[in-house]
Parts: sequence; structure tokens; C-alpha cells
Amino acid sequence: MANHAHHAPAPLGGGLLTPTTMICGALVVLMVIVLAVRFIYGLGAVTNLNYGYPRRIWIDYDVVIGSAFACGGFSVAMLVYIFNKGEYHPIVRPALVASLFGYTLAGVSVIFDLGRYWNVWHMFWPGYANPDSVMFEVAACISAYIVVMWIEFAPAMFEKWGMASAAKTVEKWMFLILAFGTVLPMMHQSSLGTLLVVFGEQINPLWQTKLLPLIYLMTAITLGYAVVIFEACLSSSGFKRPMEMDILRKLSKVMLGILVAYLIVRFADLTVRGELGRMFTANLQAFMFWLETIAFFAPLVLLASAESRDNPQRLFIAALSLMLAGFLLRINSFLIGYDTGDGWNYFPSVPEMLVTFGVIALEVLLYIVFVRVFPVLPRDVAPAAAR
Repeated sequence: MANHAHHAPAPLGGGLLTPTTMICGALVVLMVIVLAVRFIYGLGAVTNLNYGYPRRIWIDYDVVIGSAFACGGFSVAMLVYIFNKGEYHPIVRPALVASLFGYTLAGVSVIFDLGRYWNVWHMFWPGYANPDSVMFEVAACISAYIVVMWIEFAPAMFEKWGMASAAKTVEKWMFLILAFGTVLPMMHQSSLGTLLVVFGEQINPLWQTKLLPLIYLMTAITLGYAVVIFEACLSSSGFKRPMEMDILRKLSKVMLGILVAYLIVRFADLTVRGELGRMFTANLQAFMFWLETIAFFAPLVLLASAESRDNPQRLFIAALSLMLAGFLLRINSFLIGYDTGDGWNYFPSVPEMLVTFGVIALEVLLYIVFVRVFPVLPRDVAPAAAR
């Protein structure tokens, strides 16, 4: 009981106006300006989209990559509530908060990429919805998971507002909420891989495989753990709080275990399909495949020994490398390895990149606000962080 109280979450406190929040705020303002132009004058006014590439960086990053980076809450929840690893409980809420904003902003940003954004409600309305579509499953599961995560985080808000009875009511049904919170991300992360399968020969054989649903799911779970380690290192430095090294050390072993399983699946698939030789061709796709592969193998080298997993710097670099690897896998399969034929090319415009940077900045800004206002971080480090 004492240990549980020791690790009970508490608001971090402190001021909200810092150099970091001000920079994030400026990027958000630029994003809002670009989006105002986009919604008034259309996609053509701010993007480089064309008939060969009708959807690009906003969907590829904000949804495909952003949702994978936001799998920390789902990945940690599996360990704590399904595999009964209670020692990871102190990092559940920080991981959930990061996932909450990652998924919410991913869901909202889909509207940015829709030509007729005012018809977004059609995807859920009987008579308009197409339940046979892979994109429908992705949209439905992400939308439902966003609602589930806000319900999961509700007890923290109720605690802050002194609504103890409401918090207990939500906790009473938490087992059912967590069940949905486990199934839904597994469904839509694998469906993002299925979406690529549907593209057929337009995707380079280095990435086009019937195992894409499994590949996307395995890497999303691994990325979830990498992002948790990455955020723990940044929050420790930014908020001047000690790191939960005992937890992060164990978490890194889980991360590496799934990473090894993924690499076995990835290269066994290439070998069986007879496509392994493509990685030795002299083209952009092969070069990007090597970058992706090196980034996936780097954490295994960096964290090979128990001593290296006790090193915060190595943990941070390994997590960053794995995040880069997941980023490259998704960019390579959805953009670099995507070819609609001669005459079409695409590179994001400056306004497109400003919106993407703005979404990232907004997520960071909201995370800082929430950990300072609501009980998210463990109580035993909150006083030091506030100082």
C-alpha cells in the first residue's frame, strides 16, 4: 500500500510559459494560418497534391506514422493489465497522455486531407458508410479508440476536479474499457498494412507483401515502447526529475524481444518471396531500405548487454533509432516505394510541412499542459520536478 501511494500520480505544477511552450505555440499559430487558407481556398492553394499522389504527407505522417508513435498507451496497457506486469504501472498514465493526443490529433488531421471535408460524417452514416472498405475500418477503429482513451483518462481529470464518485464509476467499468482499448488499435494498425496490400503493384516489392498487416502491427507495438522510453528521457531532462531506470530497463528488454521477432519475420518474408536481392540494386528504394534496416538493427547493438541497458544515453539513442526506423518503414512503403507511373511526382510544400510541424508542436504543448495540471507523473518525482 505504501509503495502504491509513493507512486500515485500527482500534478507537476509550475508555469506554462516556457521557451518550449512558446516555440510550440508559434508553430501552432503558423499551422492555423495555413489551415485557414486551406479550408477557404482548397487543397490546391497550400499543397503539392496531384492526380498521381492525391494524398500524402498529412495522411502519411499524422495518421500512418503518428498513430504508430501514439501506441505507447496501448503497448504499456497490454503489459500491465493483460500480462499482469504491475511494475510498469507508474508509466501507464504518461504513456496514455501521449497516446491520447497522438491519436486525437491524428483523427482530427484526417479532415485536413479531405477535399470535401464537410462530408466527413458520411463515413459513419448508414447509407453513406462503406463497411467493406479497409479505410472504413481504419477510420472507425481510430475514432472509437480516441473515445476509449478519453474515457481511460477520465479518472485523472475527475481526481483533479474532486469528483471521486465519478472516478470510481469509471474505474468500475475499466476492465471493459481496457478490453476495447487493446482490440481497437490492433485492428487499425494491422489495417494500415492491409491498405498497402490493396495498392498492389504500385508498392515496391521490398515492402509489398501479404504480411504487411502483421509487420505494421508488430512495429507499432515496438514503437510504442520506444516512444515511452524516449518521452521518459525527455521529461526527465525537461522537468528535472529522476528517471524510472528500473522500469525502463525492463521495458527495453520487452522492446528488443519484439524487435527481434519482427526482423525475423521481415527478412524471412523477403527470402521466401525471392525479393531479397532488390536491396542490392542501385536505386533510391534500395538506399532507403538500407537506412530503414540499419535503424532497426541499431537498438540491438546499442542495448546488447545488461550494462548498456542501464545507460540512459544508450536507452535514449536506441529509442530514437527505433522511432526513426518505424518512421522510415512507413514513409518508404507509403511514399518512397509508391509509384503510380511515369509523369507523376510529389514533394511536400512548405505549407504542408508547417501543418505537420504544427501538429507535432500541438501534441507536445498539450502534453506539457496536462502533466502540469492533472495527476499524470508519479508523486515521488513531482516535488523535484516542480522545483
